[in-house]
Amino acid sequence: MPKDGPRRLRIFALAITAALLPLPSYAAPSKADVEAQFETWVQSDLWPEAKANGISEKVFQAAFSGITLNWNLPDLAPPGFPPPKEQKQTQAEFSSPAPYFNEDQLKKLAATGRGFAAQYGSTLKRIEKTYGVPGSIVLAIWGRETGFGAAKIPNSAIEVLATKAFMSTRKEMFRTELVAALHILDGGDVTPANFKGSWAGALGQPQFMPTSYLKYAVDFDGDGHRNIWTSVPDTLASIANYLVKKGWQRNRDWGFEVSIPEAVSCAQEGPDLAKPLSHWASLGIDRISGKGFPSGEMKAEGMMLVPAGRDGPEFIVTPNFYIIKEYNNSDLYALYIGNLADRIAHNGGAFQGRWGDVGKMLRSDVAAMQKALERQGYDVGGSDGLPGYKTRRSIGQWQVKNGMKPTCFPEAAMKGKLK
Repeated sequence: MPKDGPRRLRIFALAITAALLPLPSYAAPSKADVEAQFETWVQSDLWPEAKANGISEKVFQAAFSGITLNWNLPDLAPPGFPPPKEQKQTQAEFSSPAPYFNEDQLKKLAATGRGFAAQYGSTLKRIEKTYGVPGSIVLAIWGRETGFGAAKIPNSAIEVLATKAFMSTRKEMFRTELVAALHILDGGDVTPANFKGSWAGALGQPQFMPTSYLKYAVDFDGDGHRNIWTSVPDTLASIANYLVKKGWQRNRDWGFEVSIPEAVSCAQEGPDLAKPLSHWASLGIDRISGKGFPSGEMKAEGMMLVPAGRDGPEFIVTPNFYIIKEYNNSDLYALYIGNLADRIAHNGGAFQGRWGDVGKMLRSDVAAMQKALERQGYDVGGSDGLPGYKTRRSIGQWQVKNGMKPTCFPEAAMKGKLK
């Protein structure tokens, strides 16, 4: 062997060993590193856009004075950090809606709401005359959103919106809201110190996102400022203005709890299947209270709503129900507001129909049902695992077609049959 052979062997052995060792890892950025990136982003990226949108430098610098990232917010995706793990939609999403309508909470809100109805009676009458929205509806939304203004809203809106615009999973949406928030400050309606919002960036007592504030907030107390943080008249009128701009129909109710005869298919619900209330009444659908439908409503359109299929309260709702849903896109939310408003205005009580123990279905199972229905030509409104009205009525139609009693709601027994 040549005399340099052992040396070559040692070098070769060291090279093999080195190849087997893990590569050096680069240090993940620290929170301090991300904070520094945030400061650069604010001044070098966000400020030019704000300036181009007409925001003054004085307002911009005041808005961001002392602002740092809020690491306690949900749905954050800091640059350089591992991406958040995707949550599999396999949890039991669809337990009974009954807990949503907590009777003790509703009774307390209704009692407080009736007190405010008396206290702000003249303001509410003026709102009803101006906008055509019943005071009870406005009070119900105020009560549901922030407990009639009692809920603490401690977060700096700029801090929340800037954090989410910089490093959330929905950066572009929050960037739009952040620029809108700067317009609010630039307009002088509120100071940065009083510019408070929720952890999601919703502002003040009505919980408006900044873009909604710019469109719908009003000055109803005449002080020259649209103040949804401490002015009750501005808060209530802004809620009413929001509903009107979304299409609220004056002199119409939100809806009625009804009893739908067994012979009448539950697969007729949805805003796209509206019929005059006289049509629904002709099918034998009656108000569960025993009262007739208001005579002024009979020629107007109404829609069937069975949020739990045949295993829950049943309703005929008006277009105003769907306007309430513009505030929060949930059937249960709109029903909650309608029920609370009836309690405030008429001392009404809980829905008489019982919420059955519907659900206990995995969201992934419901999505599989939706895909199977789509393959058969049904319009389920998308296979997202959420049983909206298009899914519910498609299930009802499929059940009838297959000789089953229609329930209009996903059931575990359907999994083996609907493929």
